Amino acid sequence: MNPSTHITRIGVASRYSEAAVFNGVVYLAGMVPERGDTDIRGQTEDVLEQVQQRLLEAGSDKSRILRAQIFLTDMAEIGVMNEVWDAWVVPGTAPPRATVQAALAQTSYRIEIVVTAAQKAA
Repeated sequence: MNPSTHITRIGVASRYSEAAVFNGVVYLAGMVPERGDTDIRGQTEDVLEQVQQRLLEAGSDKSRILRAQIFLTDMAEIGVMNEVWDAWVVPGTAPPRATVQAALAQTSYRIEIVVTAAQKAA
């Protein structure tokens, strides 16, 4: 099989995959908190830990993020979310990012993050 046409899927379920890798680019599904009973700080930390884990599984890491999309249920919480984000991002590698307010799949979710990243060289 031609490596440039091969798609690798990670964490495949019936409805979606946690990640897909194509041509050296990692596409993550939207990551939501595993626990919905925490505040925006706790949920952001939870989601960013999941993002880092999925990236490592796909041969990448947070320093190689190409783009991030962040969905918040309440834009009034962007300041706290940014504090957690800023502490997590590797200095000098902050990716292009969009942050919007949106209704999420469960009312307990306060944040969802979608990331695209480059794989590390083989």
